[in-house]
Amino acid sequence: KVVVAFRDTGDSNKGKAVVGTVDSSDNSISFGSAVQFEAGNTQHISMSFDSSANKVVIAYRDTSDSGFGRAIVGTVSGTSISFGSANAFNGSTTTHISIAYDVANNKHVVGYVATSGLAKVATVTGTSITFGSSAEFESGTTILTRAVYDPNIERVHIFYADGGDNDKGKA
Repeated sequence: KVVVAFRDTGDSNKGKAVVGTVDSSDNSISFGSAVQFEAGNTQHISMSFDSSANKVVIAYRDTSDSGFGRAIVGTVSGTSISFGSANAFNGSTTTHISIAYDVANNKHVVGYVATSGLAKVATVTGTSITFGSSAEFESGTTILTRAVYDPNIERVHIFYADGGDNDKGKA
């Protein structure tokens, strides 16, 4: 199965997800029906797969609620997906969201920009998600964050452009 999360521009920019089934005999994908995970204007969508809990986590910006950063846990069943309740990981304007799953620690790491570059560790329990304290990885203007898990050294890296240093790429 594959899961695609997207902003439905034809339906007031609501956040939706759809499950795809891969047919290995002809390399095709068929999709179930899209399911809404956010009724508000949704942006900066990023997703990770929790292989321990067999769940997907979608992190996004809820523009309809002051641009808060939120995350929600999805459960795939057949060709459908259902969701728990969304939980805010940042209670102010949030941009450049990226989430990765740390296999070694069974945790997710969400990188994002508020007033600076920040990251939080997230834990999935059932269909709920909780967050630890934020850690600042860049005090200046930060853009284009990408969180990536490296299985060779069992670490999550956060890559970003440092807007205060001529947009240089940093990690």
